Amino acid sequence: MTGKFGEAPTVKFTKGLSTKTTERSVVIEGKGAVAKTNGTVEVDYTAYDAASGKKIDGTTYKSGGTTAFQLKSPLLSGIVKGLKCSSAGSRVVAVIPPADAFKSAGSQGLGVKATDSLVFVFDVVKVMSPVKVLPKANGAAQKPAAGLPTVKLAANGEPTVTVPKADAPTDLRIADLKKGTGTTVKSGDTVTVHYTGLIWATGKVFDSSWTRGQPASFATTGVIPGFGKALVGQKVGSQVIAVIPPADGYGTGGQASAGISGTDTLVFVVDILATS
Repeated sequence: MTGKFGEAPTVKFTKGLSTKTTERSVVIEGKGAVAKTNGTVEVDYTAYDAASGKKIDGTTYKSGGTTAFQLKSPLLSGIVKGLKCSSAGSRVVAVIPPADAFKSAGSQGLGVKATDSLVFVFDVVKVMSPVKVLPKANGAAQKPAAGLPTVKLAANGEPTVTVPKADAPTDLRIADLKKGTGTTVKSGDTVTVHYTGLIWATGKVFDSSWTRGQPASFATTGVIPGFGKALVGQKVGSQVIAVIPPADGYGTGGQASAGISGTDTLVFVVDILATS
């Protein structure tokens, strides 16, 4: 493997590679903070199906393009094993067997078979100590904003969102549903949230951390602009609703894999659970 830290690596291995246990190697040794169980790491990464040799996933290695992993279940146990004890500034290679990856189910979306091992290359950009993560937003309820979708919450906090039968706003609209009293989110922070995203025109949910049963963590600079703007300046414990026009979303290209066209306005309801 060749390449500098923070740049996409060039990786060569013989396809058909497999392992029975997760093995890791530190290619570049960093000198920063050390990742711990339940902590969060911000990384650039490239992932390969070791059986086919094909790249299956990865970040852009551009500013704001990192992703954040909290080192706990249900994150793939092989990723946890590969990143735990790694120092910020390190490049780590991990070979992960099916038992520590997608198990007998494989991953149809990534083209990974049940018998395929994986290869991950991680550039550990930032390491955050474990922080307390709320189960749901616990701030004081606010008066709903006129003209925006209505939100009904289940006992566990999961929202059901009803879009009004009207044209979507043409500008970015952000409103508080609950106002928390925790730490203020700053630009560039790694934020842990529960969220539901849907399309205004159809009311169809295209993504939800609630259905996965696990909050998501990411940098405020690593999401679509409208989502980032909805987070920065808010306090942990808050719940916000954001109505995001294409210019602050996926632009004229949309996001075909999620069924989002270039003209779709999006709605997100976001519980802000932690920040670091």
